[in-house]
Amino acid sequence: MVAQDYARTYRANTVLTASPGQLVLMLYDGALRNLGNVREAFSRPTDDVRRIEVINQQLIKAQNILVELQGTLNHEAGGEFSRTMERLYDYYIRRLTEANMRKDVEPVIEVERLLRDVRDAWAEMLTQQGSRGPSGMRGVA
Repeated sequence: MVAQDYARTYRANTVLTASPGQLVLMLYDGALRNLGNVREAFSRPTDDVRRIEVINQQLIKAQNILVELQGTLNHEAGGEFSRTMERLYDYYIRRLTEANMRKDVEPVIEVERLLRDVRDAWAEMLTQQGSRGPSGMRGVA
């Protein structure tokens, strides 16, 4: 087995053994990684033929993660928290769509900053609650 296979197996096991709260944290981290890739692609020379392709692909990946996070919301159990998160995810997705359509890095920077704040708050909450997560998420104890 080569190193890539070991890494893939490790990642799969990490996901399979993670709590629902940890999975949400992994999704946040993935979206932030994609947004970092977008910022890096924006810094490439404009004559780089892959620049636009990378920006588009990474923005779509980040948006797909946000849609997945939106789908985990449980409005019955989460009440106002889940409704607020629904609106935030809508805003993030809309801003990333604008960034992709206009090929503008500013909305990416804004969403990345806001999403990092949410991610850090989530990580702190997991630390305090022992990785369970709040009741506003489906499948979370």
